[in-house]
Amino acid sequence: MEIEEIIEDLIEKNASDFEISKVIKEHIKAYLSSLNEIFVENQGKDFLVKHAKKIDQFIMIIYKYTLRKYFGNYMPFANAIPVVLVGMGSYGREELCVYSDIDLMVVYKALPGYNIEPLIQSMLYLAWDAGMKLGHRTHKLEELLSASNQDLTIKTAMLESRFLCGSKLLWMETERELLKIQKGDKGDKKEIIRQIIAAHEARRAKHPMSMEPNIKEGVGGLRDAHTLFWMCKILFGSIRIKDRVPEIINEEEYKEFRSALEFLYRVRSALHLSAKKKQDILNLEYIPDVAKKLGFEDKILKNAHMQLSSRTFASMHTVDVTCKIFMRKLTASLFLYPPCLNALKKGRIEKGLYRVNNIVYASLKKPNPKLSLVLEQLQNFDDAAVRFDISYVHYIKNAIYPVHNTPKTYKQIRSLLFQPNVYTLFSLLYEASLLPQLIKPFRHILDLAQFDGYHKLPVDIHSLHTLYHLENIQEPFIKALFDDLCPEGRAMLKLVAFLHDSGKGRKDDHSEIGAKIFKAYATKLHFSEKAIEMGVLLIKYHTLMSNTAYREDIYSEKVVLSFISKLQNPQALKLLYILTYADMSAVNDNIYSGFIAKLLREFYHYSMEMFEKEELIDETTKRLRKENSLKKSPEFLALSKGLQKKILSIQSNFFFLKLKLPEILFIAKEADETLSDSYRYIINNEDHLSIQVIRAKAFNIGYLLGKLSYLDLVQMDIYKLFDNKKYFQIDFNEKVQESDIAYITELLENSFDMSKRATLKKPTILKGEITLDFEHSKSYALMQLKTKNQQGLMAYMMSIFDEYNIDIAMAKIQTIKNRTRNLLLIEKTVGLCNNKDSILDYFY
Repeated sequence: MEIEEIIEDLIEKNASDFEISKVIKEHIKAYLSSLNEIFVENQGKDFLVKHAKKIDQFIMIIYKYTLRKYFGNYMPFANAIPVVLVGMGSYGREELCVYSDIDLMVVYKALPGYNIEPLIQSMLYLAWDAGMKLGHRTHKLEELLSASNQDLTIKTAMLESRFLCGSKLLWMETERELLKIQKGDKGDKKEIIRQIIAAHEARRAKHPMSMEPNIKEGVGGLRDAHTLFWMCKILFGSIRIKDRVPEIINEEEYKEFRSALEFLYRVRSALHLSAKKKQDILNLEYIPDVAKKLGFEDKILKNAHMQLSSRTFASMHTVDVTCKIFMRKLTASLFLYPPCLNALKKGRIEKGLYRVNNIVYASLKKPNPKLSLVLEQLQNFDDAAVRFDISYVHYIKNAIYPVHNTPKTYKQIRSLLFQPNVYTLFSLLYEASLLPQLIKPFRHILDLAQFDGYHKLPVDIHSLHTLYHLENIQEPFIKALFDDLCPEGRAMLKLVAFLHDSGKGRKDDHSEIGAKIFKAYATKLHFSEKAIEMGVLLIKYHTLMSNTAYREDIYSEKVVLSFISKLQNPQALKLLYILTYADMSAVNDNIYSGFIAKLLREFYHYSMEMFEKEELIDETTKRLRKENSLKKSPEFLALSKGLQKKILSIQSNFFFLKLKLPEILFIAKEADETLSDSYRYIINNEDHLSIQVIRAKAFNIGYLLGKLSYLDLVQMDIYKLFDNKKYFQIDFNEKVQESDIAYITELLENSFDMSKRATLKKPTILKGEITLDFEHSKSYALMQLKTKNQQGLMAYMMSIFDEYNIDIAMAKIQTIKNRTRNLLLIEKTVGLCNNKDSILDYFY
C-alpha cells in the first residue's frame, strides 16, 4: 500500500500526529536504506535529481496532511491558502545530496481568518518528528527582500528557489520578490557580484587542495560551480551554464567541465552513502568504499584507491581553472582588470598583452598562440615578483603545439630554468595544462595520490611546492649555500626539485627510477655531464638526509660515514642539504620545524667535517659495496629479519672488508646462537694453529696469549659483533702437535676465568714505535704499533688493556719479516681518556 493511502486511512481513524509521523519516518528510513541499490543504477546528477524528487513527495505528503488536519472537510482551494513551500540551495537546484540538510523556505501571508502561523509550525514539527533534516526559513512575503540582505548565504540560497507545493498565486508574487533579490536592492548587480566573489575567495583560502580534499567547499569543489550558477542567475536570470555556450565557454570546454562536475557529484553522493552522514571531505578511511561504489577496480600500476583520488584531483583541477576563467569572462563588463585604464595602456607589451604592477594580463579575445611563442614570451618575464592573471592562463590554455617537442622547445625550457621565478612559470603552465606536454615525465605523476600519511598534497603539486621552497628559502644559511651555486648548478637543482618524485606510481624504487628519468630529460636540455651526474646522485638519495636524521643517531660516526660515503664529495652534501630543506618544507606545514632545522644543520656540519677523514670514507664506501652484495645473497635473505639487521649493525668496517660472505654469515649465525652467558670456540691445526672464539662473557685473552707466547703469533683479528658479543681469530705461524690440542683446549676453557694470570715479560718497544691517535674519530682512538716481533708482545698489551678496562673494538695484528705491525681500534672510554700517558708509559 502506498504511503498516501496509509495516511488517508489513519486520518479517517483520527490517528494522532505521532502515529502519522511514525509512518512517514518508517517510509523515509526504508527509502534511505535502499539508496545504495538506487545509486548503482543512477549516479551523478541524475541520482541527485531523483533523490530531491523523492524528498518533494514526503514534504508534499506532510503539507497535505497538515491542511487536512486544520481544515478537515472544509478544505479551501490550494491557491486560496496563502502558503507556498519553496526548495532552496542544493535542494532548489535538485542537487540534494543524501545526508545534506533540506533547505526549505515557507513563504506566507498573514491573512485574517486563516491562522497560518500555527499551521506552518505544526507542519514543521511533523517533518522533524518524521526524521527530516530541515534547514528551514519562514518568511512573510513582504520580508523576503530584507531577509536576503541579512546574509549572502541566504541571498544565494534564495536565488536557487524552486516551487514545491502550495498557492501558485502566492508563488507568482514570491517570484517577483525573488527577482528583486536577483537584481539587487537598488538594481545594483555589481555589488552582489562583488560580495559573491569576496566570499568565494575567502572560502577557497580556508579550504585549499590537500590529499583529503573537500569535495564541496574546497578549491575546485562543487561550491566553485555553485558560485558560477549564482553569477549567471544574477546576470542572465538562469543558472544554466549550458546557456552560455558558445558565448562565454566553447562546447569542448563545457563538456570537459560538465564531465568533471558530474564525477564530483558521484563522489560526493558515494561519500555520503559510505559515511552514512553528511561528509564532504574525502578522508582516507572512506576512499576504499567510495572507490568500490563508483566501480573502480585494481590495476597493475594503480589500485582502485589511487584511481579514485587521481580522477578526483583531475576533476577538481578542471572545475577550478574553468570556473576562474568563466568568472573573469562573466565579470569583465562589470569590473576593469586592471582597474586603471591608463596603467593598462602604459603597460602594453603587444596587442592584447599587458603588464601592470608586475601582473601580466591578456585580452579575453586574443587568439590562441603557438606554444613556442608562449615560451618566448615567458623568457621576458624573468622578474621574481611577476604574476599572471587568469586572463593570461585563458590565452595560453589552448596553445597550439606539435605532438613531439622540438629541439627549440627544449632550448626554451632550459632557458626558463635559469630564471629566478621558475615556480611561477611552471605553475602558470600547470594551470594551463601545458606542463605535461613540455615535461613529459610529469604526466605520470599528474594528480597522483600519496597515501603515506606524510605528504599533504598529491605528487604533482608537491613537486611544484618543492620548487617554490627552493626559490623562496627562509633559512639564511641555506639561502647563502644556494646563492653561492653557479648558474647551471641552480638551474640543475631546480630541475631536480621538480623531478625528484617523478618515479612515483611505479613498482620499483621511485628514487632509482626518478634518477633515470632526470638523466634522460636533462640530457635533452643539454646540461653538462657533470651537472647531470650530480642531479642523478641527488634524486637517487633525495630522502637520505631526512631519513637518516629522523631514524638514525646522527652523532654516530658509523651513521655519518655511511651517509657521506654515498654522496662522494662535499658539494653533493651541500646540494642535498638544500634539496632536503625544499622537499621537507613542501611536504606539510609542520614538517620542517625549528627542531628539524637545528638537527639537519648539525648533521650537515658534522658530515662536512667527516669528509676530511678520507681513509675512513674509503673504508665505509668499500663496506657499503660489501653490504649491497650481502643483501642480494640468497643465504643472507634466508636469515631472519632480526639477524639480518644485527649483521648490518656490526660497526667494524674491517669485518666486512676482510671476511668473505660465507665467513660473515657463519660467524653471525654462530654468534646469534651463543647464549649471553656462554662462549664458542674452534681450534684448527691443518696448515697452522688457528683459534676462533665467539664470546658473550668476559674473555681473558691476555692470559691465553701469555700461555701461548712460545708460539709465533702472526695475526689476530678482534671484531665487536652484536648483543655485546665479540669474535676473535688468533693465527700462529706453525702447527702444533696433535697431543698439544688437548692442552690448548684446556687453556681456552681457563681463559674465560678473569682471575687467571700468566707471567709476562715486558717487551722492548722504542720511542715512536707506538702511537695513540685520539682524534681518529668521535667514538674511537687508533693505536698503531710497529716494532720488532717478540714473544708475549700481544699478551702483554692485552693484559694492560684488561687492567684499565679498555675495550678493543677491532684489532689487526700482522707479522712480516720479523716486524710486527699492529693496528687497534679502541673505544673512547673514561679509562682510556684519563690514562693516556700512563698507558703509553707501560709500553716503554
